[in-house]
Amino acid sequence: MNEAARLTVGDTAPAFSLTDDAGNTVSLSDYAGRKVLVYFYPKAATPGCTTEACDFRDNLAALGDLGIDVVGISPDPVDKLAKFKADQDLNFPLLSDEDKSVMTAWGAFGEKKNYGKVVQGVIRSTLLIDEEGKVALAKYNVKATGHVARILRDITA
Repeated sequence: MNEAARLTVGDTAPAFSLTDDAGNTVSLSDYAGRKVLVYFYPKAATPGCTTEACDFRDNLAALGDLGIDVVGISPDPVDKLAKFKADQDLNFPLLSDEDKSVMTAWGAFGEKKNYGKVVQGVIRSTLLIDEEGKVALAKYNVKATGHVARILRDITA
């Protein structure tokens, strides 16, 4: 199986500038000097992705108390992200990576197993980027349910 090149702790996070759910350009450099949790998900408004997004929404205060911002990235177009954000009352930016170039650079797009078949797709992933733009935590092939609790446990351990 040909896996995407994954980022590991200590790597410099690849720069990006993407359009968010409100039509604004958001760049990784906007978070310089702060910690940011970047999570990649396959498709807005699907059951797993909704569960994961709502988990981040419901835990945003706990993450904020640790000085961590949250950004979600999917290949969905901006209008779909805006609807998803409104429907789920999400309180963090959702970014559109329609050409999947950012996902590929971050190791979140490539071959994965889906119901026993090898397919090309978005690899549900979460990476914590520190104040210097380095990867502090990298989780690939994460489960949507209970994911944020596992992340909080890992970063406060």
